Parts: sequence; C-alpha cells; structure tokens
Amino acid sequence: MSRKSAAMSSGDIKLRRVLLIPSSGMGHFVPFVRLATALSDRRISISLLAFRPTVSNAESILLSSLPSSLLLDFPLKPLDPSLFPSADPFFRQMEAIRRSAHLLPSLISTYSPAFSSLIVDVAIASSFLPLAVAENIPCFVLFTSSASMLALNSVFHSLPYPTGADVNIAGGVLKIPNSSLPQPLHDPNHLFRTQFMENGRALTQANGIIANTFFSMEPEILAALNSGEVITGLPPVIALGPLFPVKKQPSLASPALRWLDEQPEKSVMYVSFGSRTAMSREQIRELGAGLEMSGCRFFWVVKSAKVDREEAAEIVELLGEGYVKRVEGRGLVVKEWVEQEVVLGHRAVAGFLSHCGWNSVMEAAAAGVR
Repeated sequence: MSRKSAAMSSGDIKLRRVLLIPSSGMGHFVPFVRLATALSDRRISISLLAFRPTVSNAESILLSSLPSSLLLDFPLKPLDPSLFPSADPFFRQMEAIRRSAHLLPSLISTYSPAFSSLIVDVAIASSFLPLAVAENIPCFVLFTSSASMLALNSVFHSLPYPTGADVNIAGGVLKIPNSSLPQPLHDPNHLFRTQFMENGRALTQANGIIANTFFSMEPEILAALNSGEVITGLPPVIALGPLFPVKKQPSLASPALRWLDEQPEKSVMYVSFGSRTAMSREQIRELGAGLEMSGCRFFWVVKSAKVDREEAAEIVELLGEGYVKRVEGRGLVVKEWVEQEVVLGHRAVAGFLSHCGWNSVMEAAAAGVR
C-alpha cells in the first residue's frame, strides 16, 4: 500500500479534528463552508482558518455569519504593494496567503487537541502541502472546480511553452483546444499562471484530492485520474459533490425572493455571471437590451466591478434611464449578493444564463435547472 493510500485508511487517520484552509473569493470560500458543515454533520470536529482582511464584503458577511467557535483567525502578512500592482485583487490575496503559510505551524501548535489533518484549497496548495509533509500531518486538497480542470492543473506544468497545440490528456480521454485554455495561462508573466503551475506541481504531495463533482457528471476523466492515466503519483481523487448549501433558520424573504414568489412557476430566467466576473458597461447594456427584447421574465444580478466594495455605479447608470420601469413586472435587476442556491431552487426559476463557473454548474445540477 502506498503512503497516500495508507494515510487514507481509517486505521491511520482518526478524524478527531480537521482544519480547513480556504483561499480568497466566494467561489473558493463557499465550498469550504459547505464542506465544513458536511463534516460537522458527521460528528467530525472542524475549524476553519479565517484570513483577514478579506477582499470582498461578501466574504466578510459570510465570515460574520459563522459561529466564532468555528473560526481560527489568521492575520495575513501585508503583501508589498509594488508586487503585482495590476493583478486581480483575488489573485493578490491568494499570493499573500501563500507567502504567509510559514506562520501556520506556530499558530496551530497552540491548539489542543492537535489537528489530525488539514484540508487546503488548491489555489494555495503549493505553500501548505510542504508544511504538512514537514509536520507529518495528513493534508488533503479541496479542488473547487471540475475534474477536467483538475486533470489540466496536474499536467500543465509539464507542457512545453510556448505552444499553440491543443492539450491531449490521458491518451485522448480529455482534449482541450488551445483556444479554450483560460487566457492567463497563455501569458508566462501572469500571476494566475504561476500559481496554477506551482499548485499543480504540488498535488502529488497530498494524501487525497476532494473534488466538487460527481461520477455521472465526469465519469471518464475521474476514472483516468484515479487509474494513473493522467499523471503518475497523483493521490486518490474523491468526487464529493455537489456540496450542498448550509441549512439555515427561516428568515424574512429578501425583496428579490418576494418578487420571485409572485412569478408563475417555471417562468423566470435567472441571469448571473458569478461573484468575480465584471462586465463592461457596453456589455451590460447589450445584455439588458437582449433581455428586454426577449419578452421573457428574468431575474438579473448585475456586476460591474470584480470586487463588490468597488461597486459604485447605480443600476440606472449601468442600464440607462427608464430601463427598470420598462421591464417592471417581468424583470428584476439587482446588484447585491444573492444566495444563488436559494434562487436556483425557487419554483419560479426555469433556466440559468451563467458564465458556467463550476460552483454555478454544480448548484444548477443540484437544483435540476438548465
């Protein structure tokens, strides 16, 4: 039995206390909160590392909603502002977390009982996995995207550069056109590309990889990952998705949910492009015009800035005078964070116009919405 397989066995890992280590952005943070709930429901003692300060208001609000007993505060070392001045704020935060990782052993050494294992976000894995190995603590990676992206992540560092060739993984089980690769991966100086490569290279140090997917969604690539066809030395990949939302006490419905309550069943198109995808004003107006001309009912979450704290423009500035009035009754436009899983599960929602971020795909699949 390999080291990783042995560490996965119940005899070697007694999940007395698990530390979850998320990174930056709601797309990474929300799956960790859901995983924490799922483990807690199975009577596993959980702590969640809370990196402060956060980048977005949404992260701060979510953190404040969690029991303080669950959180383990981790003040970040400030990142030199001259480093990566034009980088995406969320990637800069991930880099600050990666560069503060060496502070973790002294922090957790003061807690008793000791943490029996760690679960770390893939976006910061390359900094935390070596620490876990050095401290002899089993460490698992939570991969918040698809198994296909995991396969790409695990091989990308070994691909030649520059190349215009398509990426062929596991003998053709997965073929990715070069033009379909995320744009930052084409830029050797992009911070995301650096992080992506270093994290992918580190995956073989993990005791296991937890993927927010399920077998019937990606059967062939999951089988290839676990058979060694993608890359040798990769630890077991556990498909644990979809990670279901945290059950909350009923509260007063938001104006958006009250509006949905008034709509006929299966009549509304939900429109949202994720927590980080900002559209230009021209794109917003084009999409607005299309939704207006479509004649369909729609609920649209508009986002014009990557970081919600920088959202300054009002809806009337983004969509023009009179737009909200013209679509009144059949269209609702909001700017604030919404609990997407609640919206997708609403009886009035019939479809989802999305950027196809993986959390959105999983939440739509769980809700049975196309």
